Amino acid sequence: MTKTISDLIEVKNPRVAGRYKTKKVAIGNFIEDYIDEKVDIKVSFMELLKYKNDIFTFNFAAPHYYFFISRMIPEVIIHSQKQDKRIIKSHYDDKNDLFSWFLGPKMIYTSCYFKSLDESLEEAQENKLNLIAQKMQLKEGEDLLDIGCGWGTLVAHLAKHYRVNTTGVTIAQAGAEWAKRQIKEYGVEDRAKIWTMDYRDIPTDKKYNKITCLEMAEHVGIKYFKKFMKQCYDLLEDDGLFYIQIAGLRERSSLLQKHNREDLIWGLFMNKYIFSGADASMPLNWDLQRIEKVGFEVHSVENIGNHYSITINRWYDNWLSNKERVLEKYGERIFRIYEIFLAWSVIIGRHGGSTAYQIVCHKNTDKFDRTTFIGATNLGEHDEFK
Repeated sequence: MTKTISDLIEVKNPRVAGRYKTKKVAIGNFIEDYIDEKVDIKVSFMELLKYKNDIFTFNFAAPHYYFFISRMIPEVIIHSQKQDKRIIKSHYDDKNDLFSWFLGPKMIYTSCYFKSLDESLEEAQENKLNLIAQKMQLKEGEDLLDIGCGWGTLVAHLAKHYRVNTTGVTIAQAGAEWAKRQIKEYGVEDRAKIWTMDYRDIPTDKKYNKITCLEMAEHVGIKYFKKFMKQCYDLLEDDGLFYIQIAGLRERSSLLQKHNREDLIWGLFMNKYIFSGADASMPLNWDLQRIEKVGFEVHSVENIGNHYSITINRWYDNWLSNKERVLEKYGERIFRIYEIFLAWSVIIGRHGGSTAYQIVCHKNTDKFDRTTFIGATNLGEHDEFK
């Protein structure tokens, strides 16, 4: 059953009423009107998106051009430490409560791994933490560096359950403070620590057996991605393993096709309102070329986009359940921005416009013992993790 604009959208500001009298409205204009409370919706945002092809066009609108020229291009080109710190602080710092209202108690801002659709968000995040340990073949006493550690859950978990020495790196002060509390609560202060610093300032006087980077490399940007991969290579022991989990997009050539233009419009919204400067979400071949060119050999790649869509759906449900808290502290505008982000990302992930990859690498040297993978990891099987 098709729907019309009047079935789903209520115009509150007469100055924008004209564009809602047509059969379809540009989704970019609608998004700005909804955030600015010039229009309301008569159903949930997730329900609204079920009818997106009935009521929206995915043509570029004036707000897209302005944002692309005034903010996105400069952010992509510059990517200085000063700029990155400003962006990260504005997004993450002093908002631990906001993130907890959709991430849940584990405070993990990366994709879960579901062994069953009946699992809770927390169970699926536990799966993901243990799957990383499995793929990284962690051994007691090893040294692990987690670049972009967020709120420190992986660092604390691996130190406690796998007895490895973990170091987390984050530029966000609020995240670092949360992580240090988690480390204390897990009772692993002797094996886990947090460095509050830019990834470019990580000391080079030590090498690590294992390095992990979960959905942080996107923030490094296209400009410095290859250089960052070389930094990870240099920090890794010759027999070590590197795990990178990174968000990805469809191959660019198909994005220009009309039926895939929604992916680009969604990406512009994400860059403007959620992940400013995180411009290194690219097709898989782009990532792998740069990973290999710095000297890594790719052992395995697992597409977890379906897991991510389900993860974000759980986040969306959490966000709606905490609506009153959000409105009381942050107001309607913030509630709507994250409502759009979460609901729309579920749909984009569901139809393959965005995904995420788990990539395991090692140094591409003659002496690396490649038999280490024989029988050690059965990718894709729903085994019981440790």
